[in-house]
Amino acid sequence: MTASQKGVMRPKTWTIKELLKVTSTFLKEKEIESPRLTSELLLSHQLNLDRVGLYLNFDRPVIETELSGYRSLIKRRLLREPVQYIRGLQEFWSLDLMVDRRVLIPRPETELLVELAIEKLRTFASEGRPNLVLDMATGCGAVAISLAKELQDTQIWATDISGSALELAHDNAKRHGVLERIQFSEGDLWDPLRDQGITFDIILSNPPYICSEEFDGLPPEVRNYEPRLALDGGEGGMYYIERIIRGALDYMNPGGWIMLEMAPDQTAKALGIIDQIEEYAESSRIKDYGGHYRAVMAQKGVPGEG
Repeated sequence: MTASQKGVMRPKTWTIKELLKVTSTFLKEKEIESPRLTSELLLSHQLNLDRVGLYLNFDRPVIETELSGYRSLIKRRLLREPVQYIRGLQEFWSLDLMVDRRVLIPRPETELLVELAIEKLRTFASEGRPNLVLDMATGCGAVAISLAKELQDTQIWATDISGSALELAHDNAKRHGVLERIQFSEGDLWDPLRDQGITFDIILSNPPYICSEEFDGLPPEVRNYEPRLALDGGEGGMYYIERIIRGALDYMNPGGWIMLEMAPDQTAKALGIIDQIEEYAESSRIKDYGGHYRAVMAQKGVPGEG
């Protein structure tokens, strides 16, 4: 071997297994949440494999162009950009939904709204009632699309103050084959429904409910990347919750239900507001799978009953 040959260092060839191990350790040292899962999700995205595919190809070499792309994804995560935005996808109700910085990233807790709505809508269907649903502040369309996939006879209106969010929700509905059953409308809370002459059996919403005074203390993944418009619920986080509770009665059929997601410590306040309004006949708060109160639901009374 010549001296010049000795001085040439071949770049290391990484296998998927080695790369995941090193990256996980690195992200852990940088205090990135779920370092192993993050490593797998970003590498599977870069290689266009699912996570099972990574494990089935553990000994596969990662070529330089793939490695360079993966490094770019890791750098974005080190800046605390959410993995969901980096990949452009978030799973909700077993559906892959497109997400980006135009919309809030759907959380697993919000699936509780879907469960509650399905239960009531199936009861209505068995009674021969129509199924008309309003998903207010729809964001990427997670709740509306999930309901449309589950209940074929349900017609859904999905509203949002953000036109750019509705564009993405529209694309997600088209992606999952339910576009023809969802009416998307832009506007603040009840504005898109005024003069429409339409009332609903179910009104549900995951409105902004973060307290304004707590916003600066949120994790950088949330504070710096997710749209504040979809998060900030004003002082105490109750601004939109109260407006929805008070306005819903004008757009709800007798016997219909309103269902709202909120922070656990807001549920008692929401019930207090509902109790002050005599048109509501029944109300309750429901825990999520973590054991925390997560949703409040209330029924509009039926004239002559009660």
